Amino acid sequence: MSQAKGLWMAMAVLAGVLTFSSGVAAQSAPAAAENAPPTADNAVMLTVFLKHDQSRPLSELNAQLQRQGYYKAFPPDGVEVVSWYVMMGIGQVVTLRLPASRLREVNRILENTAWGSYRTEFYPTYDYKAIGIAAHEKAQ
Repeated sequence: MSQAKGLWMAMAVLAGVLTFSSGVAAQSAPAAAENAPPTADNAVMLTVFLKHDQSRPLSELNAQLQRQGYYKAFPPDGVEVVSWYVMMGIGQVVTLRLPASRLREVNRILENTAWGSYRTEFYPTYDYKAIGIAAHEKAQ
């Protein structure tokens, strides 16, 4: 249920980004949009929870990830890794910055290479740091 909720959230963010982006540019150069680097105008951040299958030993999980091509495919070229942490007892938490047009690609890579070793949850996010700091400084 929580994975479905995360996917709905991701789709809503993507729909919003696509609604506010230039439709003419997207229609005239779809290949360019897919390969565009993340910018303030097209970027989303995606926090991914990779929850270990705790019923199996880590060596078995890593062997499966290797067989499925996870280490080769994730993260894909051109997708920025903002943070990547191990959360003990849970698994890994990865935050990526990517063009909204590549959201499906990242999802499919994880579906094809991480499932079985990990259960995944996706949380679309945005960078609030500058806004939060400015509000804090203004309040003082």
